[in-house]
This record gives sequence, structure tokens and C-alpha cells, in this order.
Amino acid sequence: MKAIIFSQWTGMLNLVEHSLRHHGINYRRLYRTMTLTARDRNVKDFNSDPEVTVMLMSLKAGNLGLNMVAACHVILLGLWWNPTTEDQAIDRAHRIGQTRPVTVTRITIKDTVEDRILSLQDEKKMVASAFGEDQSRGSATRLTVEDLRYLFMGN
Repeated sequence: MKAIIFSQWTGMLNLVEHSLRHHGINYRRLYRTMTLTARDRNVKDFNSDPEVTVMLMSLKAGNLGLNMVAACHVILLGLWWNPTTEDQAIDRAHRIGQTRPVTVTRITIKDTVEDRILSLQDEKKMVASAFGEDQSRGSATRLTVEDLRYLFMGN
């Protein structure tokens, strides 16, 4: 079983990497700023080497059109307010050739700003759907001043 762990915060991925290394779990990392050669090597290792069971990826790297069908688990740490960004990252495991169900887990901390991010994501998806907007370009995916107030002040 292979998993992709996404976070918008590379510091969070550094903490996960430390734990994986400590427990002897073979993994690869993927960042948007990596060289194409390094990125391709890490993706190939993850998809074809049975010993490599975890891919650590920044959310921005998840937008690069990658095919990660070896994964059957997607874990999101440090949620992002724009649901489209997370959906694009999750879609890395939902590609042609995927033969297994993919489980998506969002790890959050109760009673933090993450609860409001989840709520805001749901609202933006609902608005985009109601107006038939393309979520990747529609206004429903833009963060407004009201959204910021809601996220950080709870109003």
C-alpha cells in the first residue's frame, strides 16, 4: 500500500520526513522547484519500486500533471482554502490506469482555523456548482476579505 502525503507547508513535510526516516520507511519527496530529472526519478521510484511506500509532496507540486496511480491513500496535512488546489493534488492518484479505490484523509485539529477552512471549502464548492463555474478559474475559488475575516476571526 502506497500513500501520498500533501501539505502546503514544507516545514510540515520536514516533520513527517523525520518520522519516516526514524521508523525506516522508504519515501521520496517532490517539490515544485526540483529539477525535472530529480522529479522524474522520484516519481518513477514511487510508481515502480515496491520498497518506496510514501511520497511527500507540496500542494503546489501536486498541480504539475503527475500520474501517481501507485498510491491508494492520499493524506492532506495543513489544508488550503481553495478546494480546487486540493482536488488537483488528489487527482494525481485518480488517473487512467488506477485499478484500486483511493482513500483520501484530511488531518485536521478540532476547533482551529482548519475547521473554518473546511467549511469555507464546502461553501466555495457549493457556490461554484450553483453558478456552473469552472472551479479552476471561477470567482468562487478566490479568497475574499469576508473569507479572511471568517477564517481568522470566526465571524
